[in-house]
Order: sequence, then structure tokens, then C-alpha cells
Amino acid sequence: MKRIGVLTSGGDAPGMNAALRAVVRTAVYMGVEVYGIYEGYRGLLDGNIKELNVASVADIIQRGGTALRSARCAEFHTSEGIQKGIDMLKVFKIEGLVVLGGDGTYRGAMELAKRGVPVVGIPCTIDNDMGYTEFTVGFFTAVETVIEAIGKIRDTSSSHGRGNIIEVMGRRCGDIALYAGLSGGAENIIIPEEPFNVNEMIERTIRGRNRGKIHNIVLLTEGVANAYEVAETLEERTGVDFRVTILGHIQRGGSPSAFDRVIASQMGYHAVDYLVKHPEAQTALGIQGGQIVYTGMLEAVSRKKEISEDIYTIAQVLSI
Repeated sequence: MKRIGVLTSGGDAPGMNAALRAVVRTAVYMGVEVYGIYEGYRGLLDGNIKELNVASVADIIQRGGTALRSARCAEFHTSEGIQKGIDMLKVFKIEGLVVLGGDGTYRGAMELAKRGVPVVGIPCTIDNDMGYTEFTVGFFTAVETVIEAIGKIRDTSSSHGRGNIIEVMGRRCGDIALYAGLSGGAENIIIPEEPFNVNEMIERTIRGRNRGKIHNIVLLTEGVANAYEVAETLEERTGVDFRVTILGHIQRGGSPSAFDRVIASQMGYHAVDYLVKHPEAQTALGIQGGQIVYTGMLEAVSRKKEISEDIYTIAQVLSI
């Protein structure tokens, strides 16, 4: 394989640039030409493709977001759009593709793979919602962002004797709330994988107030419950003034943590190495037990993410 392409798609995640840097520099080291596809699958269809070199990815390892940018592409969900993408790869003589993103990105890559395009995926999403890998690139940076916010919110909550519902991202996966809640000392953690009992939350809040606690932090994964309704219920039943903070897209930004830079660099290197050696690749990279693992793309998008019951139990015990 003499020429490969690389794209980032879906929501951006801290560490994408570190992975991109590793892909480009590894390809150059191996004597393989590498082309950047700008704005994801939209850019593939539009031919927004440029050759990259070592200088193209200089000074980006510490940057959040994605230097290749990302965009939605409804056309790529059609057979005609997929074929147009394949035709564009042929125009640029791109023989294989490294894709950086989450579930939606992988599903797009699968459609290309079904039609004979070799693909390797690097899991880049702050949600950590891909079941085949322990961690995704960007997850721990997002957790650090939430922890920083918890610290600042705790300062003002303590000053006024308030509680605060902090809504974080994650959709169907509660890992951001769980890991940030445990490491940030939250009193309650509401995640989609576990039923939450408002009466237990009320009891915990009253118990904390009675022993002199002057703040109360609740981590809530978006979509599980209405943050304002939960705050209203807790306020009515406990007498504690509750406010709501929705962190939103601030969780996607920022310089990636050392951990995210390391695993992104590992995966970027192994993605190119694997793609060059396996021209039939339909593979997703992951990390298990500190080691890079290789999983079929179909299995990667099919495997359900399981919450860590151990971490959830510990968080419940420590928040008494």
C-alpha cells in the first residue's frame, strides 16, 4: 500500500490531533503517502483532499478539536453517496483509509469496507460509549474538564449553602458522569445504566445537611432526566436551594490530557502499521489492559458498552 487517506468525523474529541499527527508521521516514516480528507465524509464526497507531510501536523499534539475539521453529511447515508466517496478515493488513488471518530464514523467506514475499501478505525469520542474498548480518545480529558467545573461550582455552592445539578454529556453512556462523579466527590450520580431513586437522593441530601455539609453536587447524564425538574423536586423535598449547570460542548474542547495523547499516538502508529500490512483490513483499534487490541469493525459497532459496576458501587459507598 503506497497511499492512504485519513479523516476525522462526528463530534470532535481532545486527542484527535495527536492521533492525526501519529498517522501522518508514521506513514511518512514508512514511505507511504498520506492524504488528509477535510470535513469528514462531506469532504470525501467534495474532493476536499490534500497531501500531508511532517510539517502539516507540526505543533498540533497539544491542540483540542480536529485540524481536519468535521461536518455532517446526509448524502453519505445513501448508496449513491457511498459510491461517490469510493469514486473520489479512486481519483486520488487512495488505497486505504484511517478514520477517527465514534460509532457513526465507524458505520460509515463499514459501508466503504463492504465495497472493498480497506479501513482502520481509531475510537475518538468523549462519551467512551464503544463497548469493544476500555477507553476512547478524548474521554479522560472530558472527565478532567468536568472535574474542574465541579471544583468551581463547589466553591460558589459552599458560599451560598446550595446544591447543584451538573448535567454532562454521554447520551446512552454514563461514563463521564460516573468517573467525574467519583473523582469529584459528587453526592449523587445519575446515569442511564442504573435506575435512580429520588427518595434516596433526598435522604442523602438531608443526611449531609444534618451533619453540617454546606454544598451538594449531583452529576446527571444528559437525557436521563430533566435537570430542572430534578432540582425542583430536591428543593421542595429537602429545603435546600438547588441550581442547574449544563456544561454542554465545553466538555469537547481543551488541550488533551497526557493519557489521551499517549493512547492517540499509540493508535495512530498501529493504525498505519496494520493498514499497510493488511490490505483487506476492516478493523477497529482499541485498548484493553493497557494493550492495543484489534477488533473487526462490525463487532466494534455491535458490542454493547457495559458500565463498571465496581466503580459505580464505590461511588455509592463513598458518597454516604
